[in-house]
Amino acid sequence: MASLQEVKSKINGVKKTKQITRAMNMVAASKLRGAQSAMEAFRPYAEKFAEVLGNIAGKAGDDVSPLLVEREEVNNVHAVLLTSDRGLCGGFNTNLIEKAEAFKEEQVSAGKNISFTNFGKKGRDWCRREKLTIVDEYIGVVGAKFGFNTASTSAQKLIDGFLNGDYDEVHIVYAQFLGMANQPPTVRQLLPIPVIGETGESESAADEEEQAYMAEHICEPSPDELLNTMLPRNIYIQLYNALLETSTSEHASRMRAMDNATKACDDMIDSLTLAYNKARQAEITMELMDIVGGAEALRG
Repeated sequence: MASLQEVKSKINGVKKTKQITRAMNMVAASKLRGAQSAMEAFRPYAEKFAEVLGNIAGKAGDDVSPLLVEREEVNNVHAVLLTSDRGLCGGFNTNLIEKAEAFKEEQVSAGKNISFTNFGKKGRDWCRREKLTIVDEYIGVVGAKFGFNTASTSAQKLIDGFLNGDYDEVHIVYAQFLGMANQPPTVRQLLPIPVIGETGESESAADEEEQAYMAEHICEPSPDELLNTMLPRNIYIQLYNALLETSTSEHASRMRAMDNATKACDDMIDSLTLAYNKARQAEITMELMDIVGGAEALRG
């Protein structure tokens, strides 16, 4: 059995760990409020922008812009992987990396080459371990304060690579924020830009009704000129929105992980306190037995 001093030292150590996890939980909660507000303010704009632009592109045809044209043969696939720079956020980074690995295996098994742009150290380190091709990397973005220029700079490089023929497809792997306990890793195609009405899939009655009542957009200048200007901006917006979603998801995951760690510390303290009381009681019993034995010896 451990000595009283050892058990007491463990209790003090767990209490200090609890203070750290509680402080990290409060910091993550504070950052989450700001990140979630920015994400919720930007998400409707990003969704509506993509919807309107996709509807116009679907009516104009894919020959308006090369960003809409699917390659006859897809050999080079590029993936943008969004992860955090730090750990201590539960399975957040693990889930994103597993999603990226499954996507990579799917492309490689189809005989395609794949390369990566990494946002965050965790994704970059995984690519290095797997000896994958890293075209670009951005550190200190996810989970921190960043501007729209960060997304526009990176997205412009993706567009240039697609137009130059370096990439036949560009996809993004990010965490979609659906709630405090639900941030599923998601793969979404960025380039060529998907257009509404050309998915080739059967539409449900609700989708057909929504399409039937979708407003007709009057474009000034012409749809062709508008699309040539706005399609690249759509890539900027979708990447920026994915960064906001992933940042919010990271803070939510860290807050939940630190809350679970704090509860685990409480359980450990209770268990160690019980062990401490048992050890102290055993020590008191031994001392009493020594005293009684000494008294009996003197009396004899």
